[in-house]
Order: sequence, then structure tokens, then C-alpha cells
Amino acid sequence: MSAEAADREAATSSRPCTPPQTCWFEFLLEESLLEKHLRKPCPDPAPVQLIVQFLEQASKPSVNEQNQVQPPPDNKRNRILKLLALKVAAHLKWDLDILEKSLSVPVLNMLLNELLCISKVPPGTKHVDMDLATLPPTTAMAILLYNRWAIRTIVQSSFPVKQAKPGPPQLSVMNQMQQEKELTENILKVLKEQASDSILVLEAALKLDKDLYVHTMRTLDLLAMEPGMVNGETESSTAGLKIRTEEMQCQIGSLSLHCTIDEKRLAGYCQACDVLVPSSDSTSQQLTPYSQVHICLRSGNYQDVVKIFIEDNLTFSLPVQFRQSVLRELFQKAQQGNEALDEICFKVCACNTVRDILEGRTISVQFNQLFLRPNKEKIDFLLEVCSRSINLEKASDSLKGNMAAFLKNVCLGLEDLQYVFMISSHELFITLLKDEERKLLVDQMRKRSPRVNLCIKPVTSFYDIPASASVNIGQLEHQLILSVDPWRIRQILIELHGMTSERQFWTVSNKWEVPSVYSGVILGIKDNLTRDLVYILLAKGLHCSTVKDFSHAKQLFAACLELVTEFSPKLRQVMLNEMLLLDIHTHEAGTGQSGERPPSDLISRVRGYLEMRLPDIPLRQVIAEECVAFMLNWRENEYLTLQVPAFLLQSNPYVKLGQLLAATCKELPGPKESRRTAKDLWEVVVQICSVSSQHKRGNDGRVSLIKQRESTLGIMYRSELLSFIKKLREPLVLTIILSLFVKLHNVREDIVNDITAEHISIWPSSIPNLQSVDFEAVAITVKELVRYALSISPNNHSWLIIQADIYFATNQYSAALHYYLQAGAVCSDFFNKAVPPDVYTDQVIKRMIKCCSLLNCHTQVAILCQFLREIDYKTAFKSLQEQNSHDAMDSYYDYIWDVTILEYLTYLHHKRGETDKRQIAIKAIGQTELNASNPEEVLQLAAQRRKKKFLQAMAKLYF
Repeated sequence: MSAEAADREAATSSRPCTPPQTCWFEFLLEESLLEKHLRKPCPDPAPVQLIVQFLEQASKPSVNEQNQVQPPPDNKRNRILKLLALKVAAHLKWDLDILEKSLSVPVLNMLLNELLCISKVPPGTKHVDMDLATLPPTTAMAILLYNRWAIRTIVQSSFPVKQAKPGPPQLSVMNQMQQEKELTENILKVLKEQASDSILVLEAALKLDKDLYVHTMRTLDLLAMEPGMVNGETESSTAGLKIRTEEMQCQIGSLSLHCTIDEKRLAGYCQACDVLVPSSDSTSQQLTPYSQVHICLRSGNYQDVVKIFIEDNLTFSLPVQFRQSVLRELFQKAQQGNEALDEICFKVCACNTVRDILEGRTISVQFNQLFLRPNKEKIDFLLEVCSRSINLEKASDSLKGNMAAFLKNVCLGLEDLQYVFMISSHELFITLLKDEERKLLVDQMRKRSPRVNLCIKPVTSFYDIPASASVNIGQLEHQLILSVDPWRIRQILIELHGMTSERQFWTVSNKWEVPSVYSGVILGIKDNLTRDLVYILLAKGLHCSTVKDFSHAKQLFAACLELVTEFSPKLRQVMLNEMLLLDIHTHEAGTGQSGERPPSDLISRVRGYLEMRLPDIPLRQVIAEECVAFMLNWRENEYLTLQVPAFLLQSNPYVKLGQLLAATCKELPGPKESRRTAKDLWEVVVQICSVSSQHKRGNDGRVSLIKQRESTLGIMYRSELLSFIKKLREPLVLTIILSLFVKLHNVREDIVNDITAEHISIWPSSIPNLQSVDFEAVAITVKELVRYALSISPNNHSWLIIQADIYFATNQYSAALHYYLQAGAVCSDFFNKAVPPDVYTDQVIKRMIKCCSLLNCHTQVAILCQFLREIDYKTAFKSLQEQNSHDAMDSYYDYIWDVTILEYLTYLHHKRGETDKRQIAIKAIGQTELNASNPEEVLQLAAQRRKKKFLQAMAKLYF
């Protein structure tokens, strides 16, 4: 080898060698490699890159022998890859800030869905239907993490995104980007549809009073073990990384697992909160200028606002925009008739103007308008502000120059030489302007004559012009938006139409919405002023009614009615209809809530509306819904069944539905054979829940269940029926509707666990065309209806049993127990009395037993077996043989009253050599009140006492 070659080789070998990047498949080959890799200071690939690689490989489609693309197989390799991705995310402590920054929406969606899957969240179950308090802590935390990400993603998607500059066009890259974009849009569409549910889940989480746990790398390893190898640790309350209640609540606010606090933003939030609810121990020295200003505005102490603004001219701590907003607020109050604020407006405006000129901005129009008619007080105050806003010893030359130029321009704009000399003789003016500048300015002012002033004064002549029409129009439009006084609205519109005839002022605010059935009639009014006034009065009245400001709504509607009565019978009837709806809402929100019946004239007006046959009158569907619901809620069943005109049953589907509901309620006490209307109601609802053959699956692969169907088989759409039902409050009517939908849910062929309900026997037992019914929609409708019914009456034991059965049917056993126990508690004074046997039937007890068994609470199973009419010894003995029980075991022996079960326990513990537990069983069996020779009343009393204590203990556990 030559010397030169040797030197080259030495130089090459002496260079630092970059270690090769670890490939994704190497982590499959060596189980411990991942943790070693992640412990490196700068691992390559980075953790987030590993997540992408693992999930990308796990989701690759396969190709079969016929060269057909198949979904990714669910094999061991892919399951391990998904687990590795989850472990990397656990290493990052599920920090959404990190994950969202580096992972696309589809990848993060796949990751979090895998977390839900491995955390044993039942697939297809809505998170809002799950009781977080009864779920395992890691399951609850997985649900929270997913829903926090969902809301964050929705919010983030609403922000504009700067598009990256495109590089050279590459077809494959562009196709991949387009696919990812479409996938992201589909995911966002689903997330937005579920947004309200996600918010409810997060709100429910704020009420939790227990710590949660999130999966770590170790707990994920335990979950991945073969069945039988896991010792139950991952299901316990202490597995994983502990998330304290306070931290979890902060996470929901910040939507990040570990709260990284932005101190500046937090300080801003504190200031904003302090403005709304000042802390009791706050003092003016502790408050920021921002908070002090808000407190002064709230208390009406405007002079202190001026002082704060003057002090701020030295520190520049308040944002200019904030100072301008304060001035606008004061202007608005002054324009509403508070003349005492005129002086304050000038002072605040003068403070803002001095701040502007010190920072090099131009003088505002407002200041020149307020300074059009100067007086001694205004000049004195302006000079005081200027003097206190600049520290001549520390001020820069630019600040001094800006102040000098301002004072000079003020002098040039003054006509009265007396005011000019007030400024020119002031100490600040003398300090800032040189002698030559002062003498030149004074000479110029002395030589001016009044005649010349009118012609050649360039500064003041511009501001002598009155405020432009556009400025006044803008101010009046602002007042028009804010006002709910009909007389003031009319006055403002008259002023606006006097300024311009080209504008359509009903379009000023996009929040003014009038139903489309009305807008054509209103916008057809030829007179522009009348059209604007009618539209705005109606829109504002509807808005006030929506926000339950019924007094203002009534004033606005009354004014509109008076106006349209003069020229339009059609609009007069429209307003009468809207006032009827308003009166219904007013009664329901007021005395109606306490059960007070509505006045007879209101009932008569509702009947009059339903029977109205005026042609060409635009009608809103919601008024018909509310009127029929009103009659049902106040049990006007006689009218709906016997007195309602026949033409209404044919023309108004809500009247038809109301008549069937009222008739079914009336026939309930009668024999089953006479319940013809129940069959008619059943057929109507079955038709509504039927679907046509064109029912399609959405682009995202899911079927939309609660939506308007494509066929018109029934008298209304399913969504319309659900909307109508949610206007009902009468318990019997709601019970009938629930009973019908429960029966419809139960008739499907693949049903495993029936749901029970009252009066279920009145409905037909089969459907001729079973395939036409959308049973998925029926199942979701049942859940919606139960949730609504319990919001009306949370202590209705029948509805609570239905809710419990729904959870039982969807394998949510802890939640099911919660509602079974709640049903018993509400009808027994929290178990201080015996639960009625028609509530705790044998079927309910058996379902409670199954719930406890599947939750591995085997001692609870044995005790519940005693509650059956005939004690189920076989199940009780089998459950007591289980040694891996997750309940209090021998602590429950005091709740057993059946001597046979206690004797079996004694034998069992003796056989196992469990001396201590055997003694507890012997002590329980030795109680005198359980002696078989006691009278039956004593034995019954002993059993009842133990039932009470056991059920109360269960309630504390599951509530």
C-alpha cells in the first residue's frame, strides 16, 4: 500500500461513524429492544416516527391468491405492531401536544381507537352512554383521552392553515396526499357529528371524584399476555400511571394529559376571571390596570378610569385596542341618553390621543370632533394629561418631538387666541419648543384675522364638517342590533331610512332569522321601512323566545301584530299563531313546571289553532307539534279522542299521532281485546321506523341511524317523531311510547336479552315484514327516549329498569347494576322499606346475579340468590366455590339469612382449611334470629333487615 493510500484509509477510519438507523421489524425480533431504544438521548427513529411505522405496517392490506386486495389480517404480527405503537405513545405519556404535532389525523385516530380497543371499551357503544364512574380506571381514561383529542381536532380544523409551497409535481405523492386529505375529512365529519356527545363525556368527567389511571408500557405488556397469565392487575384500581382528580380536571381544560402551564396565558385567564368575579381579598395595589379599569366601569367610577389611563401613558401597559374599546363603550352609554358621560368621553379620548401621538400614530377623528368647540376646562385638562404623560428627564428625543408637534398642531387649530396663549405659556410647551419656534408660532397666530381664518385654516376647516353619514349609519345600526325596545327600533329605522333609501336594514345582522315560510310574505311588503320593521320585530321576538326572555318577546310580537293588522290579514294570523306558541312556552317554563293547569282561554286558543282552516296562511310545523304536545301533557284526552275534527286526522300527522296516544292511554284499564287503538298506534310507528330498499351506507362505512329516511312509508319521518316525543312530559304518555319502542326492539330475531317495560303486553307480538324495520335505529331511539324520560322524571322506577336492561343487553354490567339498584332505591326510601315485588321481579334479580357473576363478585351472587322466590342453591353454591372473587367476600356473611347457604360456607371453609373464615360463617349462623324454630314473622324480619343492609352496601359501591 502506498503512503498516500494509507493516509486516506487512516483519515477515513478516524471519522466519527454514524450508527445505522434501527428498522421497524427489529423491534418484532427482540422484545426488549423498544425500551432500550426509547431510553436513548436522541433515538433514531424518533418515537413518533416509530408510531407511524408500526401502524403503517399493521394496516397494510394483503393480496390473496386471486390477486385481490384484502383488509389487513388480524394476525399475531399485526397485533404486536399495534401494541408497540401503543407502548411508544405510553412512553410519551400520551401527551397530545407531542402526538398531534407529529402525527396526522388518520394515524392518531387509528392509535386512539386501538387504545380504546385494548382498554376494553365495547365496540359500537356510544361513549356518552357509558358511566365513567363505574368503569375500570384505565378504560375511563382511554375514553377521556379519545374525546379530548376529538374536541381538540375539531377546534384545530376550524383554524385556517397556511398551505405549504408545492414542490415539483409527483403523481404518486399527490395521490397519497389526496387520499390522506379525504380520509382526514371523513374522520373530521364523524368527529363533528359526535361533538355534542364528546362534550357531554368531558362534562361528566368533571364530576368524577376518584383518581384515574392511564396505561403504561408495563400495563400494556400485561394486557398482551395470553389469557390466564394476567393476574388481574390491569383491571385493578392501581394499574398504570396515576392521574389525580385535580390533574384530570385540568387536562379537560387544557386537553393535554400532563398539564403544561403557559404562565402568560394563565395570567390572562386569571385577569379575565377577576374582572367577572373579583376575589374578596383583592386590593387595588394587587390588581393589574386592566382589572382596575373593569372594576371601575362596573361600579360607574369613571373618574378613576381617567386616572388609570393617564398613569398608563407613562408605562404603556394597557393595549391600545383595549383603551379604544373602553372609549367605544362609554360613547355607546352616552348615546343612550347618559349626558353626564360626555365629559368623561372627552377626557378618555384625550388620554388615548396623547398615548397615540407619543407612539407616533395619527390623531383620531373622535378627538377632533370632541375638540370642535374647545373651552378653558378642555384646554386645562389636555395640558394636564400631556404634562403627566411624559417624564422629561427620561423621555427620548422622539417622544419629546412627538409631544411638541402635537401641541403645535393644537395651537394651529384654535381660533381663539386666548386658548392659544394658554398653551404657549404652559411650562411643558416652553420646555419642548425652542424660543425661535415659539415666537414664530405666536406671530403667525397674531397676524391671523377672523376673515382669513374662515378661508385658509386647513386643519379646523376639515373637522368643522359634521360627521359623515356612514359614521352615523354605523352607530345607528349598532344600536339597532342591541335594542329590544319596539319603539326604539322603529325610531332608529325611521332615522336610517331618512339617511339612505338604498339599504335593506333587515340584513344588518346575520343573527336575525325568520322562518322561510314567513320570509316570502314579509319580504314581499312594498314599503321598505315597513318591511324592515316587520322582519326585525319578528326576528328579535323569536330570538328572545328562544333564550326564554318571554317578556321582551311578548312586547316585540305585540308591536308587530299591531303593525301588520293595518295592512295584512295574512301576517296578522301569523303573529297570532306565534303569540300562541309564545304563551305555551311561557306557561310551560313558569307555573306549568309546578303542575298548575293552564288557563282555559289558552286551551281554547290551542284548540282553535288545531281546527283553523284559513287558506294561504303560512304555518310552522313546530306550532302544530307544540299544540298537540300541550294537549297531551295536560291530559286533554277527551278532546283528542272524541272532539277533534275528522279533517285534522287526515291533514295533520301530529294530531293523528296525538289522537292514537290519547286513545291508548284511555283504553289501558280495559281488557286486551278492546285495545284496537294500541294496534293502530303500533302500525303507525312500525311504518315510521321502516326503511326503503334504497337505504345506503355512507362514505365512511357507517350507516346513519337517526336521520330522515328515503322512503315516505309513515305519516312522518323518524327524526320528526323523536323531536315531537321530546316535547312530551306526561308520565303515562311517555311510558306508553317507551313500552311500544321496547316491544319493537324485542321482536327482532337476533335479540338475546329482552328489555322489560310496563304495559308491554298490549302490543302485537310480531311484524309481518320484519326485514323492513330499521332495528338499529329502533335500538338507538330506545336509548334516546329513556335518556329523555329520565331527564323529566329521574325517579321513575319503570324507566330506570329499562335503562338498566339496555346496559345489561350491551354487556355494561356495572352500569346495569347501578340502575337496577337505583330503581329499587327510589321506591323503597333507599331500601329502608321493602322493594315492591313488581319492581324486583325474578327476572330483574337474575340479571343482577349475572351482572355480579360477570364482574367476578361471587359472594354478591350468592346473597342475591336468596332474593329469588325460590332460592337458587345451585348457583349460590357454585359462586361460593370461586376463590378469585373481587368483592368483600367474608365481610358479606352478615347479609346471609339462609341457613343452608351458611352451613355450606362452614363446610367449604373447613374443607379448604380457612379457619378464620369458617369462624365468621359459624358466628353468622349462630345468631338467634336465624333459628329455624322462630316464628315466621321473626324470620321474615331478619331476612328483611339483611336485605336492607346488603342493598344499601351495594348502592354505596355502585352509585
